[in-house]
Amino acid sequence: MANETAIIDVAARTSLWLRPHRIVLILIAIGLVLSAILFMRWDWLPQYYEMGLAGIWRSLWILAVTCVLGFLLAVPLGLAQATGSFWFAAPAKAFCTVIRGTPLLIQLWLLYYGLGSLFPQYPWIRGSWMWPYLRQAWPYGVLALTFSFAGYEGEVMRGAFAGVPKGQLEAARAFGMSRWKIFRRIWLPQAIYRALPTLTGETVLQLKSTPLVATISVIDIFAVSSKVRQDTYLTYEPLLLLALIYMTITGILVFAFGRIAARIPNKIG
Repeated sequence: MANETAIIDVAARTSLWLRPHRIVLILIAIGLVLSAILFMRWDWLPQYYEMGLAGIWRSLWILAVTCVLGFLLAVPLGLAQATGSFWFAAPAKAFCTVIRGTPLLIQLWLLYYGLGSLFPQYPWIRGSWMWPYLRQAWPYGVLALTFSFAGYEGEVMRGAFAGVPKGQLEAARAFGMSRWKIFRRIWLPQAIYRALPTLTGETVLQLKSTPLVATISVIDIFAVSSKVRQDTYLTYEPLLLLALIYMTITGILVFAFGRIAARIPNKIG
C-alpha cells in the first residue's frame, strides 16, 4: 500500500512538470542558456575564477553572520516591544523605526565614513588590538547589515510574540514553570514558527542587500563582477552570471527554509 502511494505521488509530480506551459518555459530557459553559451564571450572566466570564488564565499559568510547576529538582536527587540515596560519598549521601537525609515546605504556610509573616520583620531585605539579590524571595511559592513536585519526582523518578532496565545503562557505559570522555561519552551519556539515565512523573505532580502558592501571597498561577488566589467568592457556576461549566482543562492535558501518549516508540526500553538 505504501509503495502504491509513493508511485501515485511520483506520477502526480511528474504530471505537473509535463503541463504545456511548464514545457514551454523549460524550453525557453534551455534556449536562453544555449544562446548565452554560444553567442557570448566567456573567455575571461579562467582569469577571474579564483577571485569570483573568494567573492562568493565573502558574500555568503557576510550573509550568514549578519542574519544570525541580526536575529539574536531581533529577539530582545521584539520581546521588549511585546511585553516590556515603556523604558524597554520605547528604545526598541525607536531603533526599529530609524532602521526601517532610512536607506541601508546611508546607514552603511554613516558607519564607515562617519564612525570609521573617528577611530584614527585616538592613539589608544590605534595602539589596541582592535585597530587591525577597525581599519578594515568589512566590520562596518557587517555591523550595518546586522542592524538592518535586526530592525526589520525585530518588528516581525514583536508581532510573533504578541500572536502567541496568552492562555498557554498562563497555563504554564499555573504548572509552576519559571519565566525562563516558559520563554524557552513555549513562547520563543511558537514565535519563531509564526515568523518563519517572513524570516525566509527577510533572509533573501538580506542576500540582495549584501552588494552594498562593495561601495565601501569590500570585495564580494558584486565587486568582482564590477571589476570584470571595468577590465574587459563586457557588460552582459558578468551581470548575467552574477544574476545566476544570486538566483542559485536564493533557491537554496528558500529550499532550506522550506525543509525546516516542513519538519515543524503544523498544529503547533
